[in-house]
Amino acid sequence: MVCICTFLAYRLEILPRHCHFYILSIGHVAIWNWIQRYKPRKVSTRRTKISEYLIDETLIKVGSEYSWLWAAIEPENRQILALSISKERNMLIAERFISGLIKIHGKHVVSTDGGTWYPIACRFLKLKHHINSSFEKSLIERTMQYIKDRTEGFDDYFPCSKEKCKLDHVKNWLNLFVKIHNKEVLNT
Repeated sequence: MVCICTFLAYRLEILPRHCHFYILSIGHVAIWNWIQRYKPRKVSTRRTKISEYLIDETLIKVGSEYSWLWAAIEPENRQILALSISKERNMLIAERFISGLIKIHGKHVVSTDGGTWYPIACRFLKLKHHINSSFEKSLIERTMQYIKDRTEGFDDYFPCSKEKCKLDHVKNWLNLFVKIHNKEVLNT
C-alpha cells in the first residue's frame, strides 16, 4: 500500500502541499508507468525574472552506464530552468543546451565553472560568460548534488534494463522532479 504523493515526497524529500494522504493499493510498477506518461511541454509555465544562468554538468550513473546531467538554475530564486541528459560532454552539447535555454527564457549572462566548452559555446551564441563566484559555485554544486541524489535514487528503484537506453525514463522523471521542485521553491 502506497500513496503516489507519499512515494514522490519520499523520493524528493519534499511533501507537496496539495497532496492528501489517501491510501491506495498501487504497486511500484504503476507508479513507474505514471511517471513515464508524465510529459510536460515546458519545465515551468510561470515566467520569472532571470538575472543570469548558472550552468553546470555532472556525471550520473543510469543503470550500468554513465551519462552527463546538464542543469541551469536562476541564482536569485533558485528555480531549475532546464535539465538535459547526454552521453557526451563537449562544446556542441553545451551549445545545444544553452540555445534551448535562450529559446525559452531569452539571452542572459552565463556563469559556469572552468569547463573549456562553455566559453566557446557562449561566444558562438553571442552571450556574455564569466566564471562562477564562490557563492554561485556553492549554489550550483548543492543543486546538482540534490538533483543527482534524487535521480540516482529513482534509478535504484526503477532501473533501466534496456540495451542502449535512450534515457527517456530518466528525462520523464527529471521533468516531474523539476516541476515539483520549482513549485515548492515559488511557494516558500
